[in-house]
Amino acid sequence: MLDSVSGPVLIIVEAPMGEGKTELAFLAHLRLQAANGHRGLYVALPTQATGNAMFDRTLTFLKSFSPDIRLDIQLAHGGAMLDERIHQLRGVNDSTSESISSSAWFSQRKRPLLSPYGVGTIDQALFATLHVKHHFVRLWGLANRVVVLDEVHAYDTYTSGLIEALLRWLKAMNCSVVLMSATLPAKRRATFLHAWGADGGPDVAYPRVLLASSEGVLGEHVPCRPLTPIVVVCIPENLEDLAVFALEGLSGGGCGVVIVNTVQRAQSLYSMLKPQLRLGEALGKDVELLLFHARYPADERSEREKLVLNQFGRGEKAQRPARALLIATQVVEQSLDVDFDFMITDLAPVDLLLQRAGRLHRHERQRPAAHAVPRLIVAGFQRERLPELKETAWGYVYDPYVLYRTWDIAGAEAIWRLPEDIDRLVQAVYSNDPFEAEERKEYLETLDQALGTHLAQVQEQRQRAMNVALDAEAELSNAYDKPRANEEGDGDGLQVVTRLGETSLAVVPVLAGESGWRLFATDEPFDPTAELDHASDHALAHRIYRRQLRLSRKDLVKALLAQPVCAAFDSHPLLRNLRPLIFTASIAEFDCLRVRLDPELGISFETKKKEDA
Repeated sequence: MLDSVSGPVLIIVEAPMGEGKTELAFLAHLRLQAANGHRGLYVALPTQATGNAMFDRTLTFLKSFSPDIRLDIQLAHGGAMLDERIHQLRGVNDSTSESISSSAWFSQRKRPLLSPYGVGTIDQALFATLHVKHHFVRLWGLANRVVVLDEVHAYDTYTSGLIEALLRWLKAMNCSVVLMSATLPAKRRATFLHAWGADGGPDVAYPRVLLASSEGVLGEHVPCRPLTPIVVVCIPENLEDLAVFALEGLSGGGCGVVIVNTVQRAQSLYSMLKPQLRLGEALGKDVELLLFHARYPADERSEREKLVLNQFGRGEKAQRPARALLIATQVVEQSLDVDFDFMITDLAPVDLLLQRAGRLHRHERQRPAAHAVPRLIVAGFQRERLPELKETAWGYVYDPYVLYRTWDIAGAEAIWRLPEDIDRLVQAVYSNDPFEAEERKEYLETLDQALGTHLAQVQEQRQRAMNVALDAEAELSNAYDKPRANEEGDGDGLQVVTRLGETSLAVVPVLAGESGWRLFATDEPFDPTAELDHASDHALAHRIYRRQLRLSRKDLVKALLAQPVCAAFDSHPLLRNLRPLIFTASIAEFDCLRVRLDPELGISFETKKKEDA
């Protein structure tokens, strides 16, 4: 396809999970770079965790062509300075023994995109389209690059609107772009093509590759390996049923995963299963139980991510247990190359359910006899009633309209045949008339109300994206007629975001004592009222920085913002935008909230009873 066109292009790759979309993007980058003189590559992913995993894959790919090549490659996301590899890369320019250069200057905020090769979150690229301080630094860094956007189905209407604005900028700056997804709704695909200035295109069966250039839009169907049909099992939403099916799966041996939609459900299920596994003689003592979610301090989360990849990933370093269960949130559903023998999942939008199913029997390996046939057990798929979205909090995490449609369409099929069913299910949920031939009165009433809310949210989010994104096609005289805004930490004025959601705050858990604060009970204390402005304080500042995490609970964020500024944090540039979360005996008390810090569960919340508040 590339041989038949010239100049920068937009490539949209739609193929099942695990089929090599990333490798296609890497190879396309080499061809496009040779043909058009693109100066490098930026790979943008939905989350920091997926960015961290992709960094190693990108580095391995680039070095495979020339082991001695000198690379200037950056990990570009808000937590990149948390990554040990970045500390190892900084300041090595003067060493001839090192093959990677990554100076301290490049590691500062806004600058990493200037480096020719980069991997990070999509947010770093999206800020280039917003009227924030030095946004042109990011634009300049992206110019004449090959930009790869992975998992483009994973964003709401607001962020997708910013992606459309980014595509217009990238085309204007002589970039080529590769968009990748296993589950892209047709309407979303059309808006991305339109943003590139390429309307229409051929009707090509899934899996497919579309290529938009100055000559028009080409399309080609790409056959994929057939997968074993997945048996879909419907169970209720309560955690007790999830625990029963998890224990049943473990009794057959192998490695399983339970993916739930909230951290609280993950922590509760882990606490429920741990004593049963400890005492369960029927399963033996060889069962490993792991918990993985986003509410751990960054250093602990990084270690847990490595453990997950080590036990459930592929490659020579993988050490797969004979029997293990991972309880996780959405952090495992995207871009992590992990594989499970059986899977239990909460109800989620159909595209995300298919992403999760892509981690089921993903690798070629011998399976335990009990799991020879892949089974996807979905909580909330029971046919006799609508799923419960309030008590489970699923309706606060995902769009209720899309959840009801997924329940109605995908939940009605006992067998999923991948890849054949992927595109059909996604388009049916997102595109078809929801009221056609529907006669269930309760469902119609619920769906009608959910659809009204859904359409209002879509319109509101699209308008918000248009209000904040700079238009690459605008006249220079009015290009900057949008209000000037700030990224988090760049000022106290109007804040602009790349993703909608609850306001979050970067915090660092500290242990308070009579002699000062500690990060761990065994540490030497430090004085929170003393400024960290000496060279000897830099190592402590980095240790504090690596303990951060983001929390978005409203009452906690409000309480922490009301606390006085801590001199130790405010005096150091790494810590200035962090807030201490002070624990005494692993508990932090607030008016109606109790926060616990647990080495196994991470951060957990407990609403106080009125008599305790």
